[in-house]
Amino acid sequence: MTFLILKTLSPPPPPPPPLFSLNPRNLTSSSSSLLHCSNPSHLTLETNIATSESQKETERGLEFEPGDSFFRHESAIGRDLGALAASLYKKSKGSLRVLDAMCGCGVRVHDEAEEKKKKWVVTHSDANRVMTECYLNRDYFDLIDIDSFGSESTFIRSAYDALKLDGLLYLTSTDGYSSGGHRPHHSLASYGAFVRPMPFSNEVGLRMLIGGAVREASVLGFRVTPLFSYYSYHGPVFRVMLQVNRGKVPESRNYGFISYCTQCGSSQEISWHGLGRISCPCSNGEVSSSLVVSGPLWTGPLHDTAYVKEMLNLAQEWEWAGSGSKGPDIEKLLTQMVDESDPKLPFGYIKLDEVASRAKVNSPPLRSMMSSILEEGYAVSRSHIASNAIKTNCPMSLCIQIAKNLQQS
Repeated sequence: MTFLILKTLSPPPPPPPPLFSLNPRNLTSSSSSLLHCSNPSHLTLETNIATSESQKETERGLEFEPGDSFFRHESAIGRDLGALAASLYKKSKGSLRVLDAMCGCGVRVHDEAEEKKKKWVVTHSDANRVMTECYLNRDYFDLIDIDSFGSESTFIRSAYDALKLDGLLYLTSTDGYSSGGHRPHHSLASYGAFVRPMPFSNEVGLRMLIGGAVREASVLGFRVTPLFSYYSYHGPVFRVMLQVNRGKVPESRNYGFISYCTQCGSSQEISWHGLGRISCPCSNGEVSSSLVVSGPLWTGPLHDTAYVKEMLNLAQEWEWAGSGSKGPDIEKLLTQMVDESDPKLPFGYIKLDEVASRAKVNSPPLRSMMSSILEEGYAVSRSHIASNAIKTNCPMSLCIQIAKNLQQS
């Protein structure tokens, strides 16, 4: 039996907004909804309030009218990733119970044709209260989706309390100002990280979100593992899927500081023991005003390679990958995530425009740049976060020289 519990933050003014939903193997929604489906081509949509006349929308082959409810096309990929993760969990565990708090970009539904009984509970109670009550009643969930707006991190600890061990926590942030280093005191209050401006700020946003979750988990004796991390430019939106287990945080817990030198463009990972001894090679070990430090943040892998490959296989099985897919083709995204998970690759990414500016040449072709870096014996991949950027362990100084060589060839 599958249970779907949909929770929203703070009581909205009555009456509740119009309801709609898609299928979680093709699933989506706005605030709260009811849906019964057997397969993507045979769906029945049910609502308990009639929607007002509005422009029809389509997602994963299902046409619907959102009415007056909030719906964002651009969030479809985030919904797809959540659906894939939910299905993989059910395949491995045999059952799935979901709590969707706030329903910021759309409700994620899990449905199976062979299931005859379903239980739906919808509430407008405060999300923290709902999760605390679930904890007190020992009513735990397999997957909790905290889909809030801004940098609202006050729900993370309550989510841990209501989550089963080995369960999944899907977190969201839309605070691009803090990830860009424009509100360091705000990021410190929300995620315990003092963030400064860096050229790979959108990756910093993901690491800031994971780092905040790591901090909250350690207080409760939990250990979290990022299964995948996703950035989307609209919003912007930062989404991370975490697997939560009980256990001590290892000493090399990938939770520390990162630096960026505005003078030479180099980045470094800095441990807690390295605080007070931070310098850049270009300053000969001296304290340099060009060095910018942010943290503590998550400095480890953003994706689990094996897990993302399972997601890719499932997406292909569901025909969500390839040119014939009904909706966004997520094969390219998942393939890039697999490439990004190479353990040789450090945090951050390098924009080719920055390389060109430092080399005083035209921006080099991305493929040529990557090929040259591989020939030099370094690891490299594209970044799913920025289209004209690469992730590599190749030093910035060598990247600049490669760009110059490509310009002359």
